[in-house]
Amino acid sequence: MDYATFLKNKEFKIDSVGLDVEREELHETLFDFQKDIVKWALKKGKAAIFAGTGLGKTLMQLEWARQVHERTGHNVLILAPLAVASQTVREASKIDLSVTHIRQNNVTDGINITNYEQLHNIDTSKFGAIVLDESSILKNFTGKVRTQIIDEFRDTPYKLACTATPAPNDHMELGNHSEFLGIMSGYEMLSMFFINDFKEKQWRLKGHAADKFWEWVSGWAVMITKPSDLGYEDGAFDLPPLNMKEVVIPSGAENSLLPEVAQTMLERRRARRESISDRVNKAAEIVNSTDEQFLIWCDLNDESEMLTKSINGAIEVKGSDTVEHKEKTMLGFASGEVSRMVSKPSIAGIGMNFQSCRNMVFVGLSDSFEQIFQAIRRSWRFGQKREVNVYIVISEREGAVLQNIKRKEEEFNQMVDGMIIHTKKINEQEINATKKDIMSYTANEQITLPMFIKETSQ
Repeated sequence: MDYATFLKNKEFKIDSVGLDVEREELHETLFDFQKDIVKWALKKGKAAIFAGTGLGKTLMQLEWARQVHERTGHNVLILAPLAVASQTVREASKIDLSVTHIRQNNVTDGINITNYEQLHNIDTSKFGAIVLDESSILKNFTGKVRTQIIDEFRDTPYKLACTATPAPNDHMELGNHSEFLGIMSGYEMLSMFFINDFKEKQWRLKGHAADKFWEWVSGWAVMITKPSDLGYEDGAFDLPPLNMKEVVIPSGAENSLLPEVAQTMLERRRARRESISDRVNKAAEIVNSTDEQFLIWCDLNDESEMLTKSINGAIEVKGSDTVEHKEKTMLGFASGEVSRMVSKPSIAGIGMNFQSCRNMVFVGLSDSFEQIFQAIRRSWRFGQKREVNVYIVISEREGAVLQNIKRKEEEFNQMVDGMIIHTKKINEQEINATKKDIMSYTANEQITLPMFIKETSQ
């Protein structure tokens, strides 16, 4: 064997093990780019859809589930975050699909959905297809639960993972998805494409391997932040303006021209607690000055309690609440029946559609850019017709937190752009290959049968 053949054999090929479905066979309500992504994911059989918030991941995964069930007879299980399951059942009716929300092991024939927290109650052997909704939730779970999800569905024939564009600097999130889909384990991915940078205490993508890495990712995942990333018209996916308004609460420090800005986590926590009353009062003033619907995000339990007492008509959703209360309140807010909701991004900031609301206020920030990004996208997403107003009420001493979030946002945008550049050409080739080319033909002459055919037919 020569060296060129050796290298060729080392290439990692990802086979398609799925279903051939024509675009015209998919539900008519899906946009063209959604149909082509679903067609591609069905062809792969095991795939990930990394689509920006508001691009219709729910409808795409539901249509994927419908096609798999109808063509294979397999029961399909969708795992989703709390309250998102009930919302998905409602969304399914838009494409004439019945989805059963199960809480225990009462599996029905067809498509079932439950919360991640209920997985231990479900007999997963009854399913031939699995969908992970908001699949980035894998990295937020303990290693035990993450391993359980991967192990439970290791031999499941059809798999789909759906989430927003993954954090570009968290390569293990991609590794988790690859391992779940049965493509390659996270450790194999690291050893093939990365270097362990002990000085920086992180895994760094090998310089010469960047193109190959994203080519590998594009073999099992599609990345899209807007339809035009794959050559489609953005149309209604062009969002209205987003107005970010910082409201800085003075520190009140005496005998100091410049406030002492908190730097460490402990200092930031102390500054946050010292300013809690002022921040809550300012947020309540902003919300109570209007009759419009408002979403109030907080970071501390004390903030949540005080905000609920200070804001007219506010309903609190906290971690210790019952599942029933959380679902009822979040779904009520989504429908516009609840006018003010107070919660943390970690509780209500993933998966829900709150386009009915165009106003939100953050009363203190955590250091998680992803949580803040996701929380804003609950309202600023496809279907939102009005300008979205986001107020950030923060103590003057917490400036380091805001600066840190802005830095992460800039890094995130730069790296997402890089991901799209690396994968755009490959994804376009893969996804656009699903389109059916039709050539128009106009007949200029009348067709006549040959004599021997005429004689035979007589």
